[in-house]
Amino acid sequence: MGDASVSRHLSALYAAKWVAANPDGRVIARDLTKSGLTPVDAAWVAAAYTPKPARTPEQNALLALSDELIDELVEAEEYVIGIPMHNFSVAANFKLWIDVVARAGRTFSYGSGGPEGLLKGKKATFAVASAGVYGEGTAMASYDFVKPYVTWIFQFFGVTDVKFVLAGGTAALRAPGADKKEFLQPYEEAVEALFGSK
Repeated sequence: MGDASVSRHLSALYAAKWVAANPDGRVIARDLTKSGLTPVDAAWVAAAYTPKPARTPEQNALLALSDELIDELVEAEEYVIGIPMHNFSVAANFKLWIDVVARAGRTFSYGSGGPEGLLKGKKATFAVASAGVYGEGTAMASYDFVKPYVTWIFQFFGVTDVKFVLAGGTAALRAPGADKKEFLQPYEEAVEALFGSK
């Protein structure tokens, strides 16, 4: 949706608030619509499960973007991610991102006690925009596969401090004369409240 994106607007607002609260901090920005993500295939999987010293130059090239994206996750202390709901779940490019950062030995590991996330101590906030309203207690709540999936996958990575700003009902913005500023206000206030101010 570009500049019209509600999830992009809210995640950018969160980043701006974070910068104001952390003036010495650094923001790593990643636009998944411009990252060149492609579906994981057999060659990629083979490369990911080949020990690093044994990888061919071609395998290293296949994993280069994955390594870059994972390095961003490892370096950052906190994540803010804008997600549009597409067909009751996450957008395809965000699912591709998950597929290439979910790597054994990098973001999780398997041991005798089962899986263990390797991104412990991180925080994550998700700004989710949906055409319909799917919040808890609504008639459509059971159709929301974004929040439970994202919560689970990040917990799998070891990120247990997870928050959501759910901007439901964006279909109203398609109506003639819709007031985007008025629509966004409660969600902007929800973002601001995460920083203890309005």
